[in-house]
Amino acid sequence: MYTGDGSTAAGWPAETEWIDFDTMFDANTANMKASCAQWAVPNDTDEEVADMKAAIQDIAGTTGVDARVILAIVMQESTGCVRVITTQYSHFNPGLMQSHNGTGTCNTNNAALGLPGVVSDGTVQTPCPDSEIRQMIQDGTGGTSSGDGLEQLLEQQGHTDVSRWYRAARMYNGGSIDPSGDLGKGCCTACYASDVANRLTGWVNAPHDCTL
Repeated sequence: MYTGDGSTAAGWPAETEWIDFDTMFDANTANMKASCAQWAVPNDTDEEVADMKAAIQDIAGTTGVDARVILAIVMQESTGCVRVITTQYSHFNPGLMQSHNGTGTCNTNNAALGLPGVVSDGTVQTPCPDSEIRQMIQDGTGGTSSGDGLEQLLEQQGHTDVSRWYRAARMYNGGSIDPSGDLGKGCCTACYASDVANRLTGWVNAPHDCTL
């Protein structure tokens, strides 16, 4: 578990320690293909997984966001389930990246955070069209009309070293960075940025021990 401000001085991994995209994607594919069962909807097909990979790579190219970071957020938010439900708190978070009021989704069922189970009767698309998969990745990476994506957060976070990726991840989850600069403080999932860093260096099924 990483703590502190996301810098290599604080012990966070440099980009040279990240694994390459193909290796990272292949390592997570089995989890993607088993990720939808928890929502009682069909698991990802080979074609859907291939469409997701292509979408991540293409949108990384157009937004300048590293494809590995996009993939890490996808795994963090939905474990790669193309039919993941929409979560709802102050706004709707649909799709692979649980974006800010995005339009891309293959499951319009939603669950309010803090409540058990799915709380609305929506529509599930099987198969999930390539166009929807691409929209989900675009919404989370390039942002939506009502909320920022990784591209905007990278611009806002203010650093140029490797910490920019971890800071953007913290903002994606919690909306902001604690004034102390500590990426383990603030709203929502305390270990989110640390989890992303671990995913970027090859973590897939290692024990998750968040003590923050």
